[in-house]
Amino acid sequence: MYEFIRGTITALNPASVVVETAGVGYFINISLNTYSKINGQKEASLFIHQVVREDAHILYGFAEQREREIFRNLISVNGVGANTAIMMLSSLNPDELSAAVTSGNADVLKAVKGIGAKTAQRIIIDLKDKFGKISETGQILISADNTSQKESLSALVMLGFAKKDAEKVVSKIIREDPDATVESVIKRALKRL
Repeated sequence: MYEFIRGTITALNPASVVVETAGVGYFINISLNTYSKINGQKEASLFIHQVVREDAHILYGFAEQREREIFRNLISVNGVGANTAIMMLSSLNPDELSAAVTSGNADVLKAVKGIGAKTAQRIIIDLKDKFGKISETGQILISADNTSQKESLSALVMLGFAKKDAEKVVSKIIREDPDATVESVIKRALKRL
């Protein structure tokens, strides 16, 4: 299993990054929090989680070990897959997610697409003790980088939303707040879709 990948960023969007190292480009799925950390950089070092399936080898990358640890805890819960865990980490930063689980706030978890009442309760029951033990390493800050409406829409489509639905929501958010960052637009859209 891979521990980390360090190299040059050759392509980047809010849902994935391509990192070139030793002449090989690695396609890595990322959360919105990781995107915020590496956006604007030429090089990145990402902590990796590899999922091996019959039909694919999929890499998930994280800017911080803590986020990867939370991701691994989430996918250990029955009914939570890697894509759902990435969606959760894109909707909530690691601190918000930890706080929701340790305080037993199922409503915060249910606000994430794909998380129903039963799954939210299962996450809380399975991870409350584990999240209490994860050391606090500080708040992940979202960078204030202006990007286009097109990039937000592209990220939502890559996350599995219908383009038509995503376009309506993104357009409405941009009208409400024309100066919103791409991260902000995507987070709001994830709560509305």
